[in-house]
Amino acid sequence: MKFILLGRVVTMDSAFSVLANGAIYVDGNTITAVADGSAPAPNGFAGVKTIQSGGSIYPGFIELHNHLSYDSLQMWNVPKKFTNRGQWQTDLDYEVNVSAPMGVIANSKDPNLLAAVARYSETKCLLGGVTSSQGISLKGDNLDTYYRSAMRVVDDPGDSHFPRAATRIPDVDASDWAKFNQEVQNASCLLLHLSEGLDAEARDAFLALKNGNQWAISKALAGIHCAALQPQDFAVLKSKGGSVVWSPLSNLLLYGGTTDIKAARSAGLDISLGSDWSPSGSKNLLNELKVAKTANAVLALGLSDKDLVAMVTSIPAKIVKWEALVGSITTGKRADFIVIKAGRAADDYSRLIMAAETDVLLLMVDGQPIVGTAPLMSDLGQSGEAIKLGTETRIINYGGGDPRVPTLTFAEAQAAMADALSRLPTLLADEKKGIGVSGRTLVPSTGPRLRLALDEEHLGRYSQRPRLPFHGKPTGPDATLTAAKKPVTLKPLPIDPPSVADDPNYGAMIQTQTNIPIAIKVGLRAYY
Repeated sequence: MKFILLGRVVTMDSAFSVLANGAIYVDGNTITAVADGSAPAPNGFAGVKTIQSGGSIYPGFIELHNHLSYDSLQMWNVPKKFTNRGQWQTDLDYEVNVSAPMGVIANSKDPNLLAAVARYSETKCLLGGVTSSQGISLKGDNLDTYYRSAMRVVDDPGDSHFPRAATRIPDVDASDWAKFNQEVQNASCLLLHLSEGLDAEARDAFLALKNGNQWAISKALAGIHCAALQPQDFAVLKSKGGSVVWSPLSNLLLYGGTTDIKAARSAGLDISLGSDWSPSGSKNLLNELKVAKTANAVLALGLSDKDLVAMVTSIPAKIVKWEALVGSITTGKRADFIVIKAGRAADDYSRLIMAAETDVLLLMVDGQPIVGTAPLMSDLGQSGEAIKLGTETRIINYGGGDPRVPTLTFAEAQAAMADALSRLPTLLADEKKGIGVSGRTLVPSTGPRLRLALDEEHLGRYSQRPRLPFHGKPTGPDATLTAAKKPVTLKPLPIDPPSVADDPNYGAMIQTQTNIPIAIKVGLRAYY
């Protein structure tokens, strides 16, 4: 495709340039030029179709922390305050509402259910402006891979120009300092969960990175959460080139507090934002921005709205080593955009943070229109599935999809997920009778098949977090788990609506969470 997109262009470049009457010249997947709309078109664009976006144009969101496989589950009503991850991951209520249901879904042999998990969670991200995210882990015979469709996947971008980020390491490397250090030193970007919680036990996972006078930290290491770190720890992380991925809602829901972002910024660290997952996080990154803005105001973190927008655009691009390709709207970069309806706020950055999913008029990945209003998609020569978004409609076109799994529409994926969750107690028994999701006949597989690999379950071949010993004691919440678990009585669960616009109970669910500080809950009422 070759086109000119007009609108207010919030570039997120190094100078934070904004073009009130901007024009973005796109040829294929690349931005050929960005200029004032009144300036002459560059060579090769004479007579090329011009499209009025009708809003403000921003770089697409880049999310470095989301467990997409779980994003069909509703927000967990956290029963008590925890101080580290090791406490809640074995909590019976968590197992009943999160881990056991997903264990059933992962053990399903229905390829349409696997496709539904991927399609539904991906769509939730797209509706919230996300153009790149962590991938959905898949496994097969002698194969470990990631689902790929409309979004760019940081773990497996499928384009040699984009360095691949590692999001897990072999179990043995997670437990051996020398091997872990080798992984850290060799990686381009290593996204690992670190110090999840607020107590000393959570902090020990960071302190265990030190061996004598050496730290197993490099410019590749991006610590997800880092909630237990103290100011001196952030200084060490910065001195070794590391960075932080912040997930405030998840921290607040589980622990009643969050990462000391003020100290992290004082140390000069790069900080990006991630929604984590729907059981204890936001539906998408657009909504996590609202939590970050509220936490910033209540906790006096010193962030501007411009800082927050950078946390989902230019900064994650830098962390994942993609800054030459995406993260800002500049000449030569890939055409990853979101268009936001005007009117919510006069300030460009506040406008984006305050936006609802229904304010997202268009989302493009690599020059391809993926989601948009019917007029914009038509102007761009795209057709697709019409999906409901609150009281509005959007057209979505996933492209070719992942050929290794069945192709489902969003409506089919939503129906399949809702059916599977409603039949959790009998789902696997029904499959033995040949009953698949949505009443389809389940045909036995005659060859290799892909299965869902749950990245938040444990005791597999890979770890998402260090398990290094500190003072002779294992660290990391997975380090002391055993395979034996008591049987859990399954119950039917409702599906999590794909957007806040489709979820009239979302605000009330946040207000009933006992661990979120009252001042933050009050602040969130402005959005929900």
